[in-house]
Amino acid sequence: MPSKSKATIESIQHILARKGFDPGIIDGIWGRRTEAAVKAFQRSKGLVADGIVGPVTWKALFGDAEEQAVADNPAIPWFQEARRLIGVREKVGPGSNPVLIDWADKAGIDYDSDDIPWCGLFVAHCISATLSGESLPGNPLGARAWQRFGAAGPRTLGAVLVFWRGSRDGWLGHVGFYAGEDSSAYHVLGGNQGDAVSVTRIAKARLLDSRWPATAPMTGAGPLVLADGDTFFSTNEA
Repeated sequence: MPSKSKATIESIQHILARKGFDPGIIDGIWGRRTEAAVKAFQRSKGLVADGIVGPVTWKALFGDAEEQAVADNPAIPWFQEARRLIGVREKVGPGSNPVLIDWADKAGIDYDSDDIPWCGLFVAHCISATLSGESLPGNPLGARAWQRFGAAGPRTLGAVLVFWRGSRDGWLGHVGFYAGEDSSAYHVLGGNQGDAVSVTRIAKARLLDSRWPATAPMTGAGPLVLADGDTFFSTNEA
């Protein structure tokens, strides 16, 4: 899924800096300093200081400049972080990809080997790196634990989707972000899909829950309906 989100975030960082709000390094990555700069700007304008660049904050920053395409929406920074990481893979053979270990260290998660399923770790990283006030579930490595994350939400870009794996009544699961849907499958942007961060199709019948961060306003974008395809269903994401 081609992304202009990096350029969008760079534009936000540039204009924050020009207005005197320090976003840190202008790198197109949504981190804690960028979030803090947005909050400071929002407070200066009497806006709700949630650190999210929704339509009102976008207009305060850019005036009447055209908003970005739905998929590049800066109001879902965790989803943009997920898109940035497409292609990251676990290490084949002995040892682990240090990128994954770094995600765990920064999120305060006990994780020392990418042989351990890491779909929950990926989601935890994307959320914690972009939403500083958001609480993670008690066991973020457990996919089904994400059914207790945030609040119930619609299936729209950036929503956290929780699936059963093996058996609906078992304990195995998978978690990732909603990236669209066709008539029979959700398109899921997640980690540990083919041992990498990727987008895959998962049968709609496997869905357990759709969640939304408690600290981020819902975008109201609704479902993103894509053309039916004949690509395979993912059946085992570990």
